[in-house]
Amino acid sequence: MTDTTHSFSRPFGISLRTVMPWLVATIVLLLLPFVFSANSTITVMNQMAITIIFALAYNMLLGQVGMLSFGHAVFMGIGGVFAVHVMSYVEVSGAPLPLPLLPIFGGLAGLILACIIGSFSTRQAGTVFAMISLGVGELIAACSLIFVAFFGGETGVSADRTYGLPVFGVEFLRQSEVYYLIAGWLLLSVLLMYLYTRTPMGRMANAVRDNPERAEFLGYSARWVRFYSFIFSGFFAGIAGGLFALNYEIMTTENMSLVQSGKILLITFLGGMGFFVGPIIGAIVFTLLTTVLSRYTELGALYIGTIFVLTVMYCPRGLAGLLMMHEPAYRLGKLRLLIAPYLKLVIPATVAVLGSAAVFEMLFHVRHAPPGDHEMGLYGIIFDSHSPVAWGAVIIVTLAAIAVTRALVPQLNDAWHDANTVEGGAK
Repeated sequence: MTDTTHSFSRPFGISLRTVMPWLVATIVLLLLPFVFSANSTITVMNQMAITIIFALAYNMLLGQVGMLSFGHAVFMGIGGVFAVHVMSYVEVSGAPLPLPLLPIFGGLAGLILACIIGSFSTRQAGTVFAMISLGVGELIAACSLIFVAFFGGETGVSADRTYGLPVFGVEFLRQSEVYYLIAGWLLLSVLLMYLYTRTPMGRMANAVRDNPERAEFLGYSARWVRFYSFIFSGFFAGIAGGLFALNYEIMTTENMSLVQSGKILLITFLGGMGFFVGPIIGAIVFTLLTTVLSRYTELGALYIGTIFVLTVMYCPRGLAGLLMMHEPAYRLGKLRLLIAPYLKLVIPATVAVLGSAAVFEMLFHVRHAPPGDHEMGLYGIIFDSHSPVAWGAVIIVTLAAIAVTRALVPQLNDAWHDANTVEGGAK
């Protein structure tokens, strides 16, 4: 879904190659609750789906039109708060509003706010737009603590989704029922955003990103292209906010804070903002990381920050870009040449990563454990965190794994060159 393919080569623009990923995604979403049936796991999958929509909405700005926003969480937050108020109205008045329609109200709230902010912020791009987005985001976040009647202050606003009109007898009491509702909106939102990238406006967004002066010379207004991309992004961010309100039944000031805007930037960059599928990968990986790390360590923010820094330094195109780097080797039929070098690297590289994490965990335990508490559990092993033997073993194993990894890198480089070189020396 990331490349310009021959998707429109058949009548009505439909081909098997175009439809197949959507069919596979639909089947996977339908079967996931049967594989992971625990309510906690379903809640994580709901959060993952909401984050995917929000990340794709953000990528409509950053990836497609090159507009860096530091306050995009306000659109999701406003959409969620408005959706909660709609739920409260239904609860009080008994209005016959089906719950599946609730995210539309969140999307409309995000769209209206984006129209207001975009009317002046999209006149400029680059640093000017980024600073305006930062200022507006902080302004609205501050207003959420002032206008308590609408935002609820520090406690936020909440409502009960079960008062909505049942749909085919489903009252959305169980988390699995909410999952299928969110999954349906996920497929619809992703499809609409994908189709937008195929429209003339979506393609002009890429042109404005790459060369706004040339787009202006061809007769297109860079300002209006940025404006339309901005309001559409605000609409889908509001959809994500409505789904968040539907899933958690509460919205607080944290949902529109600078921290949330920073997280979605991290997610989009981690997945790969130059690819449509990049934010999807980033949202899945980030949600899994935060969920898993929060269960086993208190240093989750440190590890996520480290991953982000390493991504910026060594893989600026994100995880999707890392996968797409293998496309030339795949087209040449030489992808098999990389299997052995990767298998050789995976064990020492994994040991090096786990060993480095162990050093940080031991330092944290030594510094923050109660006095006299020297016993520590890590990777299923119980040991004395103050023991020189334990420290020596961890450091030696980690350094050895790093040395072996570095020694194997030249073999991977040679295999990479062979896999991406056409027979006869031509590239």
